[in-house]
Amino acid sequence: MNLTVGEASMYLHKLDARLVNHRNVEIVLSPTMLCLQPLSLQIDHGKFKLAAQNLYFKDEGAFTGEVSAHQLRGLVKYAIIGHSDRRHKFHEHPSDIRSKVQAAVRNHITPILCVGETAHEKQEGNTAHVIHDQVVGGLANLTAEEVAEIVIAYEPVWAISNGKDFDHHAVASSDDASKAARQIRKHIEHLYGKKTAEEVRVLYGASATSSNAADFLSSPEIDGLLVGGASLVAEEFEGIVKAAHQRGAR
Repeated sequence: MNLTVGEASMYLHKLDARLVNHRNVEIVLSPTMLCLQPLSLQIDHGKFKLAAQNLYFKDEGAFTGEVSAHQLRGLVKYAIIGHSDRRHKFHEHPSDIRSKVQAAVRNHITPILCVGETAHEKQEGNTAHVIHDQVVGGLANLTAEEVAEIVIAYEPVWAISNGKDFDHHAVASSDDASKAARQIRKHIEHLYGKKTAEEVRVLYGASATSSNAADFLSSPEIDGLLVGGASLVAEEFEGIVKAAHQRGAR
């Protein structure tokens, strides 16, 4: 929940001037819901794609204050679903997250399904169980073909910064991210087959910065990054895009 419509427009202009359009990198911007429509008119659609930060799983009806996948159809390519803020601050139930994934797919929007454990769950040794439950539950009732198109972001909740202080908090290692990504693919392979597990894009998303992006992206299991606070700093975001380009150019 950052930037007014005017501030977002100016920041997009700044990013457009700084970022190079690499053929091997897909850049997705996810502003607040209020900014999506005006930015869709300003954006270079060959350079950037848009994502909603959330959506509602009913296509229409008396659900005051919500925005449906049906209403977002044609406006965004992606939708972030099950972000840790939605799970833990707004107490979204796993069944709601599953319904949102299905609604996105139904409306031809690619879900970015977020999964990851809290500090307490990590301390209790439950990381693998949390990943299993969130992946299997979030993808229920989808076909292998549909799952192959989905993006899954591993975001360990204990490693997410406040967006202002990148250096003084717990940080996941690239080994943590790689291990989680392998677990995600293992669960998908068990349910949908090896081919589907290989085709799913897995992102890492917790305190990614220009200084650690290359390390996370060096893992063959990690296809990209779900960038949080660093995305609000043009220089940081530029460095992350460069790291992604270099990874893809290897």
